Amino acid sequence: MSTSARSTSVGSATGAPVATDGARPATSTAVRRRSRRRRTRWVGLAFAALPLAVYALVVLVPLGQSVQYSFYTWDGVSTPSWAGFDNYRSFVTDPVLRSTLGHVLVLICFFALLPIVLGLLSAALLTRTKQPGMAVYRWIFFLPQVMTTVVIALVFKRIYAPDGPLNTALRAVGLDSLARTWLGDFTWALPALGLIGTWVTFGFCMVLFISGTSAISPELYDAARTDGAGPVREFFAVTLPGLRGQLAVALTLTITAALRTFDLVWITTHGGPGTSTLTPAVALYKAAFQNPQVGLAAAIGVVMAALCLVIAVVITRVSERD
Repeated sequence: MSTSARSTSVGSATGAPVATDGARPATSTAVRRRSRRRRTRWVGLAFAALPLAVYALVVLVPLGQSVQYSFYTWDGVSTPSWAGFDNYRSFVTDPVLRSTLGHVLVLICFFALLPIVLGLLSAALLTRTKQPGMAVYRWIFFLPQVMTTVVIALVFKRIYAPDGPLNTALRAVGLDSLARTWLGDFTWALPALGLIGTWVTFGFCMVLFISGTSAISPELYDAARTDGAGPVREFFAVTLPGLRGQLAVALTLTITAALRTFDLVWITTHGGPGTSTLTPAVALYKAAFQNPQVGLAAAIGVVMAALCLVIAVVITRVSERD
């Protein structure tokens, strides 16, 4: 009797399956695959452990402390006393603090809506026909994104000055009645700051939409032109739906930038004249460092962080719908 035959007969006699020569049990292969997947998972967790620890230390722990402080009345020195939801109630009921939300809505129009509209129009015009020097145009309009906000604020503070270039130009063309102290005017200070935000974010939106438009298949434009679509219909039927992802990114970043505006306002107006340009971020700074109300400042920060998170989630969910 041969060796294979003897092994088969022995296996039959004992009732245990015996693999033939050159074959491996299927269970051994499955075990190795599971072991390999487990090792890969642990390696990935090991690589992510340090960044996650740093993120928790820098972001999550201070966030938890801010939430804790928001329920106390504390000047940063003496013993904190429990306040419950009084700090949050003050943020909603105090007329000055409540007005900051209205100011943010105005800034959102200048920081988000207007730049996105201008960016869409510019992207549609620049990508419809190839013009020489387009790279230079993009670089010029994107330049504010690489400049620090401090420099931008100081430059526009000089432009808006009573004897600055803007008023000088208005007087030169006979429009003396329009010249004013722009950043010191109760009516025009907030729109003047908003226009700075428009100038800063417009280039970002334009470059983002141009890159998104270049990824749209030319066949879609050819099909639209074959159906007799003009430039306007082509924009709404092909370009705008193709920029859904870029629109979501632009809306999220620009709206949250408007909500978090601090340095631009602080350097130019300090929230004045009066409280006409006061934003939640400036109110938070004043509550924390000028009028030591750490609990109120923490409550403002928690509310604005939650608002930014909700806006980001809503925009993402809407953009992902079919």
